[in-house]
Amino acid sequence: MNHASTGPFDAQLSAFPDSPWVVLKFGGTSVASLENWQRILGIVRARITEGRRVLLVHSAVSGVSNRLEELIEAAIGGDHQPVLDDIARRHRVLGEVLALDSDTLLDAELAELGQLAAGIALIGEASPRTHARVMAAGELMATRLGAAWLGAQGVEVQRVDARELLRTRPVSGASERGRYLSAACGFDADDALRARLDALPGVVLTQGFIAGGEGGETVLLGRGGSDTSAACLAAHISAQRLEIWTDVPGLFSADPRAVPSARLLKSLHYFEAQELASMGSRVLHPRCIPPVRRSGIPLYVFCTSRPDWAGTIVSAAPVEDGPQLKAVSSRKGITLVSMETLGMWQEVGFLSRAFECFARHGLSVDMISTSESNVTVSLEQLANALDDATMAALVADLEHICRVRVITDCAAVSLVGRGIRAILHELGPAFELFEDHRIHLLSQAANDLNLTVVVDEEQAHRLVEQLHVLMMTRYSEGSVFGPTWQQLHGDIAEEARPWTPPTPWWVHRRDELLAIAARDSAAYVYDLPSIRQAIDGLKRLPPVSAVFYAMKANSNRDVLRCVHDAGVNFECVSPGEIGRVLELFPDLDRRRILYTPNFAPKGDYQYGLERDVWVTLDNLHPLRAWPELFDGREIFVRLDPGQGRGHHEHVRTAGVHSKFGIPLFELDELQSLARAAGARIVGLHAHTGSGILSPENWGGTGSTLIDVARTFPDVRYLDLGGGLGVPERPGERPLDLAALEQTLEAVREAGPDYELWLEPGRYLVAAAGVLLAQVTQLKGKGDVRYVGLSTGMNSLIRPALYGAYHEIVNLSRLDETPSEIVSVVGPNCESGDRLGTDRLLPHCEEGDVLLIANAGAYGFVMSSNYNLRAPAGEVVIGE
Repeated sequence: MNHASTGPFDAQLSAFPDSPWVVLKFGGTSVASLENWQRILGIVRARITEGRRVLLVHSAVSGVSNRLEELIEAAIGGDHQPVLDDIARRHRVLGEVLALDSDTLLDAELAELGQLAAGIALIGEASPRTHARVMAAGELMATRLGAAWLGAQGVEVQRVDARELLRTRPVSGASERGRYLSAACGFDADDALRARLDALPGVVLTQGFIAGGEGGETVLLGRGGSDTSAACLAAHISAQRLEIWTDVPGLFSADPRAVPSARLLKSLHYFEAQELASMGSRVLHPRCIPPVRRSGIPLYVFCTSRPDWAGTIVSAAPVEDGPQLKAVSSRKGITLVSMETLGMWQEVGFLSRAFECFARHGLSVDMISTSESNVTVSLEQLANALDDATMAALVADLEHICRVRVITDCAAVSLVGRGIRAILHELGPAFELFEDHRIHLLSQAANDLNLTVVVDEEQAHRLVEQLHVLMMTRYSEGSVFGPTWQQLHGDIAEEARPWTPPTPWWVHRRDELLAIAARDSAAYVYDLPSIRQAIDGLKRLPPVSAVFYAMKANSNRDVLRCVHDAGVNFECVSPGEIGRVLELFPDLDRRRILYTPNFAPKGDYQYGLERDVWVTLDNLHPLRAWPELFDGREIFVRLDPGQGRGHHEHVRTAGVHSKFGIPLFELDELQSLARAAGARIVGLHAHTGSGILSPENWGGTGSTLIDVARTFPDVRYLDLGGGLGVPERPGERPLDLAALEQTLEAVREAGPDYELWLEPGRYLVAAAGVLLAQVTQLKGKGDVRYVGLSTGMNSLIRPALYGAYHEIVNLSRLDETPSEIVSVVGPNCESGDRLGTDRLLPHCEEGDVLLIANAGAYGFVMSSNYNLRAPAGEVVIGE
């Protein structure tokens, strides 16, 4: 695919078309490799050839700012030298790659950084002023290397300290932390600064992120503030344009790494870009728009690794008439403050007193929702220097006038566009998606550019994906929307891609799969070596004493034999599952079966107890109603740790909206009932949800179970549940087993007297299974194209039930370049019978075989004869 180059630029978009200056800002990833520096050199020379003066604004090397934050924490704890050494090593490695004498270039900065860390260690704390000086070291060191390398390539470069170019303005009520770590600069035209830079020869190179305070001290413009530095400097010197060079080719209709069908936004008005940046787009910092907007300077967003791509232009030029949705975005790190009192109804001055409290603590309120007795506001980490002490002081002030509740770990999900009120009637289907989500706050912006809901942070990703599919797929490429991320991603050089997974097994067995599909128009195929590989990974985790396979994921007899032969135990949820295990393995040690019924009849519990398997209770009713069943028995109990996780309500198995588990407030009654029944509780079990890729999940579960176990003296086993996620999309990273091992090791160290169990289901079998189906029909309706298959939701209901994503490929044309965006649907008489929406595939023909990946779990076991259509059968390969 050949995309337009970045030039020529339209000087008429600028308020200063005759200005010689252009400002180029390069982010941390852009300055972290020789390949990118060679591209930067080409870009700089191209601008010089155009007759432009270049002001280059330079971020810290990728990852260094995070390490500097860690350095501060480590220094407070007195163990900072390893982090300091790593920061030095990162710069020296880059210096070696750039063929520079990094020791000579960086000795002064590294020495000062070491002194700052030693000072923090000595007093055991870091003041905001010291914090700012430590963080500034990243940009100061990186620009030493950048200026030296450009100079070595024959470019005349003047390195100027940003603290001399940018001075902050006072912000009323700002805390000391805010003044130093999230400062603000003015952006009026500065003739003296322009004259100073005009007098310097060659390229002027300076730092982003840092500025000089009122007294010249080092201050920061907030994380991501290099964009702001560049914008303020562009406004100060009346530049013709500002170019932001980053690791993505522009702004998109959603986060492209989360929503591959997101489209490039070719042109945006300042106000739309401001809204996108404010609502969570990570490409631009929200503070960088006002300086260029007020000055009339166009802003271009380009990809450093592909400087030939067109990118996004942000200017005052209108790009379309009438209302139009542009993007779906999300912001994490939102904290809500809910203020409630019946006294506020018709009371004069309540809001004034409440907001005075926020102002006293230097906190900027973002969104607000009001009712007769409640006001809820949002605070964003990006705009505020939030910390526990500040929040505690705020709550203490507010409690003088109302009841206060702080809700953390929230995310704002926004529909962004122009004239949102005029298209509210089109948003009806979108509101249906909110049914499965807890909505904490809803806000419709007065500027008519966004509609925002605040939900639990863990729900945001799936909600954005669903909203984008529902609302944005109607738009085709034109003046506003460009190609999708998938289309662009195919052009990105291998080294620029975020991560490349191993080749799936089904690629190597393509011919075998096509032969199966020729015989069966639809079939599930399971690859046993893939199951063994997944089992081996978990069995190599030293902290885990036993693995129980949750066979509800896939109860195929050959799959169960494979699991058994690998030494894995079985977790069952019904008498039928226990019966199948015992049918296949009649001599199996019954304590290798864990039985976890849920709202089951009394007879189900009797069945498990009579067969001497481990029986788990997940509510108190059996002990209350049938205590005689458990007299003299050793049992497990399933607890609800209080917080469910997962991409959809139907896979979250903890929390008040989940039917599973005994809540922690019933523990005293649990003890009494077990004692009265004569039962001994020897195992505790908790399971928070499915599809979890964060190892910390099991650490939190383990901590909860250890705390509870200390009050149950007979407990020997802690079952941390399953839910281990598998990558859904190409390029998505798998669960980090090394990090999981560290997490579980910490749990084991905290509770050395207990055995740790895991009970994965989908993790062991999902990637090992695929669903094959033949193409039956093709259809087009306007801009939407459909590919029909021989089977659908009667075989695989997960997309309709959970909104689950499965990769889909045309196995018949695996070597052909994808060229069409289609929706893949089945033959069932249901609107929800679609297996994939907005998928990039090669041109399909009747009879082609499509492969639906990650279908080995919750596929055949959840299939049905809906519409009296037989579901796909099962085939096992790789004995």
